[in-house]
Amino acid sequence: MSETMTITIGGKTRRENERGKKACRRIRATGWLPGIIYGHKQDPVAVVLPAHDLEQALRKGTHVLTIDLEGASEQVLVKDVQWDHLGSSMIHVDLARVDLHERVKVNVQVVLRGTPKGAAEGGVLEQVLSEMEVECVVTQIPESLRVNVADLGVGQALHIRDVPLPEGIVATGDPDTVICVCRVLGEEPAPEAAVAEGEAAPMEPEVITRGKVEEEEAEEA
Repeated sequence: MSETMTITIGGKTRRENERGKKACRRIRATGWLPGIIYGHKQDPVAVVLPAHDLEQALRKGTHVLTIDLEGASEQVLVKDVQWDHLGSSMIHVDLARVDLHERVKVNVQVVLRGTPKGAAEGGVLEQVLSEMEVECVVTQIPESLRVNVADLGVGQALHIRDVPLPEGIVATGDPDTVICVCRVLGEEPAPEAAVAEGEAAPMEPEVITRGKVEEEEAEEA
């Protein structure tokens, strides 16, 4: 399996007068994006990144970035991107420091391929889960997980347990969670993918310890 693509992005450390809601709004207006780098038992660092470069990297399915902070490089994993209420513009990004040999948990897009055989019987393919969480070595994070649905008949569903995974990659979610279903329109939709009742939300690997994000960043997100 090919190694994870790593893209280098230049960034800058935010100064004290670049903190807060109004300051972050001004930063975004100039084409930069506020963010935070945390983890590996180091102090969190508030940064700004070129929004266009980051968006292009994310569109390519990039999970790991090399951030060049004024001559000092940081290997980071994209942990979370906050968007505006329209979902069209990024407003903040969380980045976790990583070692390229450690295992991490990350959400990967699920891409459905083919036409289900149930379509010939009036069935319609409904994708319930667009991405799923996996655990793997940082350098082996797949850009996406492609699933063939050609054998799916009417009334049949594909679950997390049915998704073929490359060697070394493990799915962390409930194996019975529905990815997609082929159903006739008008029937009850497939149950939404959700954390089972009483089940704790997935936790990050211990090697990544999240720093405290500034109050104004949390409020804004």
